[in-house]
Amino acid sequence: MQGSIGDKFQQQTKYDRDKPFGKQLDWSAKPDTYKSYPESKTIKLPAAKPNSDMSVHEALKTRRSVRSYSQRPLKINELSYLLWSSTGISDTSRGFAFRTAPSAGALYPIETYIAVNNAEKLSPGVYHYNIRKHCLEQLREADVSGETARAALGQQMCAQAPAVFIWTAVFQRMKWKYGQRAYRYIYLDAGHIAENLALASASLGLGSCQIAAIFDDQVNKIIGVDGTEESTVYMSVAG
Repeated sequence: MQGSIGDKFQQQTKYDRDKPFGKQLDWSAKPDTYKSYPESKTIKLPAAKPNSDMSVHEALKTRRSVRSYSQRPLKINELSYLLWSSTGISDTSRGFAFRTAPSAGALYPIETYIAVNNAEKLSPGVYHYNIRKHCLEQLREADVSGETARAALGQQMCAQAPAVFIWTAVFQRMKWKYGQRAYRYIYLDAGHIAENLALASASLGLGSCQIAAIFDDQVNKIIGVDGTEESTVYMSVAG
């Protein structure tokens, strides 16, 4: 329908050669690209190393959306590799922390949370991935499998899978430079990260399934974000 929110967004966030679209950046106001919970219990992760020699070609051929999961716990080294592969730091040798997924302007607006249902060495609950330190920060120790499934429109794979990845956007990180067009880039960034997770899962012989059908505010409540400055944009099960 012409004039809908989606149509207006698409039209009003276009770049136009005949209209100025750049702006003077206030570098003193540039948001931090990392989030942490310093008061939370920290769980160290092993170094991210694959336990498979599968090629990218084979991972692409193998990847499928998997919606049924066994009771096998996700191993801690597997979880470590999935976290790093999706959005971890890949190189610091040139004075900048490059990550495994691309991001518009290297502004990295996406944060990763994990709802753990069944993982080795981890209590069920909600965790935040501290990218800079490659560790987990425990936010809640509780069985949230039912909450997570209900927040995903009743999709029971969220209760059955060993882990549910929840990706949020810290909107100002991208809006600082790109204004309203930032929202285009935010969703693209989340997609890059989700595909990394899907391919990394396939390479380890694990399954994954990406989820966009969610009650946003219910997921926000599970992980404890405000839904305004930071809000859930995408999810995936893995295991």
